Amino acid sequence: MTTTLEDCRALDAQDPLRALRDQFTLPDGVIYLDGNSLGVLPKAAPARIAEVVAKEWGEGLIRSWNTASWFDLPQRLGDKVARLVGAAPGEVVCTDSTSVNLYKVLFAALSQQKDSGRKLVVSERSNFPTDLYIAESLCRERGFTLKLIEADELPGALTDEVAVLMLTHVNYRTGAMHDMKAITAAAHEAGALAVWDLAHSAGAVPVALNEAEADYAIGCGYKYLNGGPGAPAFAWVHTRHAGRFEQPLSGWWGHAAPFEFTPHYRPAPGVARYLCGTQPIVSLSALECGLDTVLAAEPFDGERGGMGALRAKSLALTDLFIALVEERCAGHGLSLVTPREHARRGSQVCLSRDEGAYAIVQALIARNVIGDFRAGDAQMPDILRFGFTPLYLGFEDVWNSVEQLVQVLESGEWRRPEFNRKNAVT
Repeated sequence: MTTTLEDCRALDAQDPLRALRDQFTLPDGVIYLDGNSLGVLPKAAPARIAEVVAKEWGEGLIRSWNTASWFDLPQRLGDKVARLVGAAPGEVVCTDSTSVNLYKVLFAALSQQKDSGRKLVVSERSNFPTDLYIAESLCRERGFTLKLIEADELPGALTDEVAVLMLTHVNYRTGAMHDMKAITAAAHEAGALAVWDLAHSAGAVPVALNEAEADYAIGCGYKYLNGGPGAPAFAWVHTRHAGRFEQPLSGWWGHAAPFEFTPHYRPAPGVARYLCGTQPIVSLSALECGLDTVLAAEPFDGERGGMGALRAKSLALTDLFIALVEERCAGHGLSLVTPREHARRGSQVCLSRDEGAYAIVQALIARNVIGDFRAGDAQMPDILRFGFTPLYLGFEDVWNSVEQLVQVLESGEWRRPEFNRKNAVT
C-alpha cells in the first residue's frame, strides 16, 4: 500500500513528540537531515550564551567560578549525558573534543594492557578516520600495532593477541549499529578491553554502557546532542577503571585539588581525572541547552533519558524514508547501504549511487533538503547520507524530502556544473 502525503500528515497529528520541535530554531521551508553532523540550534541557546557572556562573565567576572557554579559544570553536564548513555551519576564528564578524549581513554586502556603481552589494537577499516589516526599514533608511540578489519571479520579477529577493541557504535558512513553488549562480552572473553565511540549514538539510539559492561567510551556534543559547532565532547570510564592513574593529559583541572597549586600531580578521584585544562564555559553552557532538548523526551515514555520514545520515532521515520525511496526512486540507481533490521540501524539512512552522489546531495541542498555526502573508497561506494533527528523531524518532512529527491533524479538537474563543484566541507 502506497503511503501518501495525507498519511504522513495524519502520523504527525498523532505523534506524541511533535511539540518537541518547538524547542528549536529551524529556517522556514528547510528539511534538515544532517543532525548527525551538526544539530539544530536550540531556541534557549542564544539567550543562555548571552547571559553567560554579559552577566556571568561581564558582571560576575572571576567570581562566577563560584557564584555561577562554573567550576563543576563538566560534571553536572556529564550527569545529564549519563542519563542518555546508560551510565550512573558521577561517571561522565563533558570536556575537550572527541579526538582528545579518545586519546585519553585509549592511552589508559593500552596502559592497562602493557604487561599482558598483547600487542594488537583492532578496529574497523570503515571506522571514522580520526579514531584510526589517534589509534595509529598511540600504537606507534606505545609499541602496539593497529589491525583494521571488516565488520564481518570481527569474531575471528578477537584472538589472544588483542589488547584493545576500538569501535564506533554506529558507523558514520553506513549507519550500521553494533551489538555493544555482545561484542563487549566477546572482547572480554578474549582478554581484550572495549573502547566505544558514541558520536553517532548518544541522543540518537538507546545506549547502555553499564549494562554492556563496556570499559571506556567517548562521544560528541554537536551532533544529536545539539550543543553547537565544535561543542565539547564527553568521556565515560567504567568504575572498575576510573581510579587508575594512566590518564596521559594530567592537567591541573584533573588534579584532586587544583587550587592547592602543588608542584606534583595528584589525580582527582574517578572520572574527574579525565579533565585537563581550564574548561570552556561558554561552549559548555550552549551544550547544556542542547542536552536539555534531548532530555525533554523523558516524560513521553517514562524511561531515563527518554530514549525509548525517541528511538521508536526514529525507526518509524527511517522505515518510511526507506520505503518511499525504494518505491518512488526505483530505476534511478540508488542502493540502500544502511541495514534494514532495526537492531542494526542507527538514526540515519545511507544510499549509494555509482554516479553523481555528491551532485545529487548538492541539488537537494539547493532545494532546502539538507543531507550530506561521504566519499567512497575501494571497499565502499560514494554515499548520500541522511540523518533523522526525531526531536524536530516529522513524517511530512520525510515525504517531502523524497519528493524533492524524485524531482532531482527525474529532471537530471544534478548534472548542472554548480552541483558538481566540490566544496571544502561535503
